[in-house]
Amino acid sequence: MSVDTAPAKRNLRALRLFWGDGLLFALALAVFAWLTARGAAGLGYNWQWYRVPAFLITEDGAPGPLLLGLWVTLKLTGLSFLGALACGLTAALLALSASPAARILARCYMEAVRNTPLLIQLLFLYFVLAPAIGLSALATAVLGLSLFEGAYVSEILRAGIASIGHGQWDAARSLGMSRTTAYRLVILPQAVRRVLPPLASQTVSLVKDSSLASVIAISELTLRGGTIVAETFLSFEIWFTVAALYWLVTTTLSGLAAGMERRLSYPV
Repeated sequence: MSVDTAPAKRNLRALRLFWGDGLLFALALAVFAWLTARGAAGLGYNWQWYRVPAFLITEDGAPGPLLLGLWVTLKLTGLSFLGALACGLTAALLALSASPAARILARCYMEAVRNTPLLIQLLFLYFVLAPAIGLSALATAVLGLSLFEGAYVSEILRAGIASIGHGQWDAARSLGMSRTTAYRLVILPQAVRRVLPPLASQTVSLVKDSSLASVIAISELTLRGGTIVAETFLSFEIWFTVAALYWLVTTTLSGLAAGMERRLSYPV
């Protein structure tokens, strides 16, 4: 009686790959740490990592300025993501519309937003539009990020919707569905499964782009970090900590998106 050893070989191969990748990552991290320490030593920098925890958690257990800034970043990202989805879906539907005027409007919006820097857009909204209609700094930042990211989300959604076969439309019409109902019940659920990976990447970009909100006095993570550096001169320690917090958020988002993709990955 023969014993199938293929699963054991696959597990052994996976284990070797895991440890091999882990060793390579540790080696790369060690090289990065050595280069950083060497560069700082050349500058005569005095490392003071022991002072960093106080900017995360205060002595009485309350959130420190960096965690408060991280909370503002998360709130800004969440609101802007919802706004980007609304702007992106609207622009995608206009771009797929049978109306030439709707298609031209969607194209003008996408080209205007994608071909100008986000920083300039935020400054324009904050100094020109916000005073005219009474927007707060946070609302201005949410609006600016929503419009900017929405232009990219619209292309992602448009491609996902266009990838759905015409047979799905024919099936929806044969059941008596209107175009709106077909979008809601048939087309969009399938398109979302297909565009989830690029949407996750765009969300990660949104987290990092939110740092530009510091130019309009939003006390998010980057602005808090810059304020602490200006007061303490802990340049390397604070900016490395800020980078680590951004990395933690983006990695968590990527993991959640990967889990959702696995749950939704069945034939369509």
